[in-house]
Amino acid sequence: MMAMYIAQKIMDGKQDYKYVFSISVYQRYQGDVDAILIAEGRQDLIGTIG
Repeated sequence: MMAMYIAQKIMDGKQDYKYVFSISVYQRYQGDVDAILIAEGRQDLIGTIG
């Protein structure tokens, strides 16, 4: 649930990928967020600054 929320914010341009995952509490969701972004065809957002 949280991973989808984070992924959606990144896709909407409201959050920055690198910033989100620089926060230790969110790092546990990184793998799931990456999978969601890839499934949505937005792998270009992985590791980029928004």
